[in-house]
Amino acid sequence: MIRRREFVTLLSGAAAAWPVSARAQQLAMPVIGFLNPASPDGYTERLRGFRQGLQDTGYVERENVTIEYYWGENQVDRLPTLAAELARRPVSVIAAASASSAFAAKTATTTIPIAFVVAEDPVRLGLVASLARPGGNMTGVNFLSAELVAKRLEFLREVVPTARRVAVLVNPSNASRVESTLRDAEAAGRAMQLQIQAVNASSSREIDAVFAGFVRERPDALLVSNDPLFTSRRVQVTQLAAIHRLPATYPVREVPEVGGLMSYGASLTDVYRHFGVYTGRLIKGAKPADMPVLQPTRLELVINLSTARALGLDVPPTLLATPTR
Repeated sequence: MIRRREFVTLLSGAAAAWPVSARAQQLAMPVIGFLNPASPDGYTERLRGFRQGLQDTGYVERENVTIEYYWGENQVDRLPTLAAELARRPVSVIAAASASSAFAAKTATTTIPIAFVVAEDPVRLGLVASLARPGGNMTGVNFLSAELVAKRLEFLREVVPTARRVAVLVNPSNASRVESTLRDAEAAGRAMQLQIQAVNASSSREIDAVFAGFVRERPDALLVSNDPLFTSRRVQVTQLAAIHRLPATYPVREVPEVGGLMSYGASLTDVYRHFGVYTGRLIKGAKPADMPVLQPTRLELVINLSTARALGLDVPPTLLATPTR
């Protein structure tokens, strides 16, 4: 798929009674610092993929590797503190599960290997020197989500051919993502004669406010940008879209799986499996500078036909026949 380019009770003195070899094994077990700006909600399948990737390289959580999970709970400004804490421990590898996590980890350490998974071109972001030879202490997976904004708009237009005004939901806390999303959306909108309207939300309450505003200035359709906040609040977003009868497109298949209209992008379970493989390889001593950044060659178009029918939309047969690519 991807090419190169415990209610726990402690008894006083119990640890001292362990065999020396068992305690030594505990101390020698590598530790992965998993850094994510979101919350655990919505990451079950991705983490399953991550653990599978680790297992592919010989590591099983709690058996011969420990994973310490550091969640930002949708507060991006917490990431530098969390990354600095991981660097002080120190851990064997930092697994940075977003661009903001990767930047925080990069600032925190130049020596601990870092595996990342990002939605945008890591060269353009300044995380690595090149895809083929990243340099430094970082490498990982770029799943191209930010680069697919124009294609999502194209598919949305095919499902809603009468659309003229498209709102683009972005999180202003993620400045670089907002810039690239709106740039690409506006360029694609001009080509398709669509009017693009940016709407901002950085919390659950602000998401409610955005949809309330659609009562006054209703767009014809909605494009939701790739952001951990919107993925973690996907049930809220899809329910509001349904209440307002607003066709919407999303970056990940987890959203149409809970009622969203459609998505286009890489399988994030598969992306996270490769993320886990790279993390495992770094634990084994591979040098990130020499490990090419991976990118997907297979993308998924997912359409929830029940939602389409509820919105009174006819999905073109040509779109239903579109192969995964």
